[in-house]
Amino acid sequence: MGCGTSSSVKDKKSEKALKAALVIQNWYRRRSAQLKTRQRYALTIFQSIEYTDEQGQLQLSNFFSFMLENYTRVLEEDSELVTHLLGSNIQDKDRQDYLGLIDVPDSYCGPRLQFPVTFTDIDLLIEAFKQQQILHAYYVLEVLFETKKLLQQMPNFTHTKTSPSKEITICGDLHGKLDDLFLIYSKNGLPSVSNPYVFNGDFVDRGKNSMEILMILFVSFLVYPNDLHLNRGNHEDFMMNKRYGFTKEVLNKYKLKSVLMPPIPIDGDRATEKENKVGTTITARGIRRNGSLSEQLTKHEWEQVIDILWSDPRGKRGCYPNTSRGGGCYFGPDITSRILNKYQLKMLIRSHECKPEGYEICHDGKVITVFSASNYYEEGSNRGAYIRVSSGTPPRFFQYQMTRATCLRPLYQRVNAVESSAIRMLKERMISRKTDLIRVFQLQDCSKSGKLSVGQWAFSMENVLGLNLPWRSLSSRLVTTDKDGNIDYMSSFQDIHIQKPVKEVQSTLIETVYRYRSDLQIIFNVIDSDHSGLISMEEFRSMWKLFTSYYSVCIDDSQLDELAERMDLNKDGSIDFNELLKAFYVVHKFDKLNKSDTKVA
Repeated sequence: MGCGTSSSVKDKKSEKALKAALVIQNWYRRRSAQLKTRQRYALTIFQSIEYTDEQGQLQLSNFFSFMLENYTRVLEEDSELVTHLLGSNIQDKDRQDYLGLIDVPDSYCGPRLQFPVTFTDIDLLIEAFKQQQILHAYYVLEVLFETKKLLQQMPNFTHTKTSPSKEITICGDLHGKLDDLFLIYSKNGLPSVSNPYVFNGDFVDRGKNSMEILMILFVSFLVYPNDLHLNRGNHEDFMMNKRYGFTKEVLNKYKLKSVLMPPIPIDGDRATEKENKVGTTITARGIRRNGSLSEQLTKHEWEQVIDILWSDPRGKRGCYPNTSRGGGCYFGPDITSRILNKYQLKMLIRSHECKPEGYEICHDGKVITVFSASNYYEEGSNRGAYIRVSSGTPPRFFQYQMTRATCLRPLYQRVNAVESSAIRMLKERMISRKTDLIRVFQLQDCSKSGKLSVGQWAFSMENVLGLNLPWRSLSSRLVTTDKDGNIDYMSSFQDIHIQKPVKEVQSTLIETVYRYRSDLQIIFNVIDSDHSGLISMEEFRSMWKLFTSYYSVCIDDSQLDELAERMDLNKDGSIDFNELLKAFYVVHKFDKLNKSDTKVA
């Protein structure tokens, strides 16, 4: 009897333990699924805003063509601006004309390259960059000239072979994430004849070390031109670099006007260009001099470049406009099959899209997207990956995540950080359209109660912002909801506002300047050909009128005149435009609390 009772108690304890384990397991799975869903929503926010910004970037590129066609004063009084916009005559000057202007002082402690470079120079650069050293401008220019000369000798399409005993490594976007390149080279080995690489473009922008990545890749390419292949991405573009950080990085690190010049060349001598204005006309894509086209792309050719560099795969059949990015197209599995069959190919390995796990397989395994910049949007937002392929075997995927500050934090804290950053960015997008949103909210609010249903609010948000987001699911993080499930739509803006540099200026103008501040900064920095940071009131007004005309922005001229006059602090007829834009910034309630806490401390 005693033994039987003991056995029964043990069985009951075991049963309870098993039930407890199942409860914990189910809770953990639900919790993990919830966290993954929140992380996915955060990535969707980041990506939607990124793609909307890219739409603006393409629109900005078209604006410069519009500006050159309509801003006749540019041609009459500032032909250098045309040259500045459309290209550079760097190819007309001898290499030594540039290198002769730069000396490497004895006090320089960074890496010194020997030309022609060898594999030891790759190691030298990597070790120097790990120590945060900066390569001297003299060596940067040497590398650029050597790379340009070699690239001009190579075809647009390169062919490489693999075998069962020789794999090739394919890397995606790096976007200035130097630690990711260090990790890839550390885990996978440096490029060599026996260890070839393909880098799928987008080496620069966004990250802080685009120049270092370029130098490592270019030197690797110079050492192994047949075993390291560099494809172009949509960020290997002068205008993209102006918006997304590479140009600023070059200016900060080298204090030069530019190390990389615009990709569109101009024929002829600058002095001749100034004197012979009669035979110079501006076309939609560049200069036509005396009836003969320069080396620029035609409109059709430029559209082909956009299609190649900006397109994305989707599950829907067919080929249709890429409405998210504003350029390129979406292509379905039927298009993939047709192209692969036409050219007798098995698979397309491409990049250009951030993926949570660093890679993604679609179109029945025929398309692989690889993305090598981990933590692209935020620390912990995504993993990076690279692929190794060889003849007769399926691709092998290698994932990683360069984490320093967050590596010891639990998953929920990492997801909270990523989600908070995404919501913060989304709220800034909302406040930049506050006037438009309120107008649409009030049209939906027939009873003038200040409240809308979740469906009405979600419809209004998408109608104005056009971000294609799951607004219903996000509503709990963005607005206040009453017990009946209705949304107080003014709560969308309760903890955020745009700081006004001039209190008397109307909110509509403030929101417009804030919304287009990146575009405006690029435009006026281009106009500021002497890099003084100042533009005249006349230039300011003329460019603003063209800008509002092209972008269909309805702002009364008197509002702009008032803002311009108030920002001309010393009344000398000039405006420090960069300082003007810095005066427009978003204040978050959370930021105020942090500042208060700091003061108390």
